[in-house]
Amino acid sequence: MNTHEKLNYVEFAARDLVATKTFFSAVFGWEFVDYGPEYTAFSNQGLDGGFFKAELCSSTANGAALLVFYSADIQSTLQKVIANGGVIVTPLFDFPGGCRFHFTEPSGNEFAVWSEQKTTN
Repeated sequence: MNTHEKLNYVEFAARDLVATKTFFSAVFGWEFVDYGPEYTAFSNQGLDGGFFKAELCSSTANGAALLVFYSADIQSTLQKVIANGGVIVTPLFDFPGGCRFHFTEPSGNEFAVWSEQKTTN
């Protein structure tokens, strides 16, 4: 649903659109609609968006915004990320209110996953 003056869409560069689509489909169950050979879009994921063909990538090290997924089972999500070619760039750590980890997907874009769970009890 489009809401006046609320975030609606996000776009990322992707070196390898096929690998990026395969990764997000396997790990998070995303479906994509291609708009030509250099753009693919996703929807119904909390925020709609797309990936465009480019050699750039989004990283917090260069000042990019960090999009964060929620997981009810962060260990399971962590294993799916690794099993499907994601690279853990910040290992799982606790913070007030939960825990999280950061990863890059096959095109190099950085994301994070958080949960209310703590890594230690």
